[in-house]
Amino acid sequence: MPIDAAKALAAEPRSGEIVWEPRDVLLYHLGIGAGVPATDPDELRYVLESRLHVLPSFATVAGAGSPGVISGLSMPGVDVDLARVLHGGQSLRLHRPIPVRGAATATSRIAAVHDKGKAAVLVMRTDVADDDGPLWTNDAQIFVRGEGGWGGERGPSGRLDAPEGEPERVVERAVREDQALLYRLSGDFNPLHADPEFAKLAGFDRPILHGLCTYGITLKAVVDTLLDGDVARVRSYATRFAGVVHPGETLRIRMWRQDGAVRVAVGAVERGDAPVLADTIVEHS
Repeated sequence: MPIDAAKALAAEPRSGEIVWEPRDVLLYHLGIGAGVPATDPDELRYVLESRLHVLPSFATVAGAGSPGVISGLSMPGVDVDLARVLHGGQSLRLHRPIPVRGAATATSRIAAVHDKGKAAVLVMRTDVADDDGPLWTNDAQIFVRGEGGWGGERGPSGRLDAPEGEPERVVERAVREDQALLYRLSGDFNPLHADPEFAKLAGFDRPILHGLCTYGITLKAVVDTLLDGDVARVRSYATRFAGVVHPGETLRIRMWRQDGAVRVAVGAVERGDAPVLADTIVEHS
């Protein structure tokens, strides 16, 4: 079996130094569609260094080479075909606001391995801290098709009850044709998002948008719409990637306000609101 669950779980954590500066934050924000309209004061907070704040989902790319989905596939006990890999979900917990410039240590490990029958799920956990203490914790759920069925634990489902009633706010966000090409400059160079031939090998008719790009677009919409544009109010953010997004499509983002949280559902407008993000929740102060 290409995945040795016991070996993966027992492997020593990997640590490395990551560094980021305002340029990296600006590039990430542009990669998730910030800066439109270009003279809007609310947008300039994302794209002008003199008034810059950091959207918490930047944590998924900070340092460019920080541990992530692809690096998790090189951990001991894991040897799989990249074409069979899908990013199944992502969760982020903020310990304090992310500075616009930083140097920190990222420590990553396989925190869990689940047997879903037709697929294996690896939970890649990354803890990041600087000299002042913990900054954030990222969990990436990595689905590897065709690698389940060894009789391991299925793990939690992660499914949430559907929000009640009509959403409080509904917004739409256009995805540029070149959105994936721009977003990948923040460090995720998986060819699935750029190379048509590789996308076909993976079962798609053309390259698809990074799930973490949709993740960032969605969090920005929530912050701008229901959190008064205050990125420091975000405490945690979790989602399940329920479907693909094709560059050039439009995202419909529906939001329900709950006590201390916002529930979110995202669909692709041009495909009849086909689910894109599900079981999505932003906890906030």
